[in-house]
Amino acid sequence: ILCHLLVSARFPQTAALCQQLFPQDAIPYKSAASFDANQSISPFIVGPPILSPSQFFGREAQLKRIFGLVSHFPLQHIAIIGPRRSGKTSLLHYLRLITTTAASRLRPGQKNGWLHQPDAYRWVYVDFQDARMHQQETLLRHILTGLEIPVPEICSLSNFLSVVSDHLVLPSIILMDEIERAFRARGLEQEVFWESLRSLASNSTDGRLGLIVAGSEYPQSMQSQVRQSSSPFLNIFGHTIQLGPLTGPEAHQLVASSPRPFPPQDVEWILAQSQGW
Repeated sequence: ILCHLLVSARFPQTAALCQQLFPQDAIPYKSAASFDANQSISPFIVGPPILSPSQFFGREAQLKRIFGLVSHFPLQHIAIIGPRRSGKTSLLHYLRLITTTAASRLRPGQKNGWLHQPDAYRWVYVDFQDARMHQQETLLRHILTGLEIPVPEICSLSNFLSVVSDHLVLPSIILMDEIERAFRARGLEQEVFWESLRSLASNSTDGRLGLIVAGSEYPQSMQSQVRQSSSPFLNIFGHTIQLGPLTGPEAHQLVASSPRPFPPQDVEWILAQSQGW
């Protein structure tokens, strides 16, 4: 088992040694360049978020609304709300990937033409489950790198605001997942941080910067977690997208995507038991 775990792109020398010592157990080493992710995609994903757009089903109404809000200047700020396991993270990844994914890598008829100039958009995904994003400088560097903006040697909040204001030309959207965790992060507790981010998105980028946050509560409910005396950060989210179960047709489409079709009675059982979730 250990031998198999070590056969990875990060440990090619160790992998080669394992193959010499245990040829009967070792598996062929494949470099990262030769690995084809499409060959190993499971027909259904349970647990991890959906990262391949071809495996994302449903949410047509929500997608239409979200892309409508970021298709024109100024870009709007959106809060995606839903219970745990409702697919918020999968939706965020789909937003950043679908418009630039070639039709050949999608299901027949799957829409990807949501934006007029998709290549012009910059998308930055921030996962606040990642403890590194709880440190202000690390977070700011991550955002600048995603926006393809030069990162200053000293990435203070002031320098961050300056370089974004000076260099942001293309429409850009920051996707913030697990936003509740950000408000509890010790490294992001300063009032000035959230006030500055609000000002940057609202006043300093000529409407070219949009924020989309995802959480399990409405922004008004989360407001008490943000220690601010004025200009609350969450007040800028005037649009809320609520995630519920898939619609009947969307759920049917997902079940029908199985490479081995289910008998009709099993399909009805699955839909009844899941209630569209």
